[in-house]
Amino acid sequence: MQLLVINCGSATLKWKLFRFTEGLQEAITSGVQSVHENRWPEAVLTALAAVPVRPDAIVHRVVHGGDVAQDVVSIDEAEYDRLRGLTALAPLHNTTALQAIEATWDLGVPLLAAFDSAFHRTLPELAHRYAIPPTPGVRRFGFHGWSHRYVTEQYSELSGNASPTIITLHLGNGCSAAAIRQGHSVDTSMGFSPLEGLLMGTRPGDLDPGVLLHLLRIGMTLEKLEWVLNHSSGLTALAGTHDMKELLSRSDPAAGFAVELFCYRVRKYVGAYLAVLEGAEAVVFTGGIGERSPEIRRRICDTLVWAGLDLDVERNLRGEQLISASGSDLAAYAIPTDEERIIAREAARVLGAAS
Repeated sequence: MQLLVINCGSATLKWKLFRFTEGLQEAITSGVQSVHENRWPEAVLTALAAVPVRPDAIVHRVVHGGDVAQDVVSIDEAEYDRLRGLTALAPLHNTTALQAIEATWDLGVPLLAAFDSAFHRTLPELAHRYAIPPTPGVRRFGFHGWSHRYVTEQYSELSGNASPTIITLHLGNGCSAAAIRQGHSVDTSMGFSPLEGLLMGTRPGDLDPGVLLHLLRIGMTLEKLEWVLNHSSGLTALAGTHDMKELLSRSDPAAGFAVELFCYRVRKYVGAYLAVLEGAEAVVFTGGIGERSPEIRRRICDTLVWAGLDLDVERNLRGEQLISASGSDLAAYAIPTDEERIIAREAARVLGAAS
């Protein structure tokens, strides 16, 4: 079976084609495209034209799956309508996923949705409940689930611990932290939507709701507010760009402050999760920044000496997977994520092709 994974982010489309033969999974080819001016259907068609063989099925990464417990589901008209009802909860991502689904609707192959939020369904009530009057559908869901799950599994293989207790940090244009206890997510920084938590490229992260009320009272429209929160906040609001490499190369105060605030927010969550987990064995970096920025990793790890983390400067600069020193009480790893691989594996199981 040939299975195509389409992964729509906020500004990029990634795709990867896999072949499953007698239970073995093999990546055949892949591609990445930058998408501008909301031209997602055209980007999907370009990706399909680059695929060397006709896929037997297509699975789309969908950020917000709502209350659905399954990791992967088949997309029929009823499921498509349900997903449309969730777009307001993750407009930056679910909208693009829906456009990608629409672009593949008439290809005559099974379509599936792989939900980013599903990995965090193990959050206990203490971690997922908001202290507001009960409102149907309002709770903390969590996102970047495929990435957190993938690096947790990879860490298990590297460490030999099948049920690890670790902190995973997905740091890219979107950022989130997750507290993993014995292989399961028990807390995470993103909440009801992907806006909560860490400082991100264009999203503010944690923000007093009173600020939102104030902006509405002084005349900002709901539509404008949604745009500001998703597209022009975060690093972009602080220093004019979400490109961390550019920010690190600049010497102006705005860039320096943006980088320091980014790291400060990460350190706050790591500290909190170390207390929540009581015995975490490692901090795992992933995502574009987490995988490729030794300087950001250093700035975060250098402040965790109190927790027993001894960063190995040379390992970190070389980009090795284990970046802490031998004998460090709290280990640190930088593990490249591969959301498409784990999405394809789980989709193949749904289709009965992975056994």
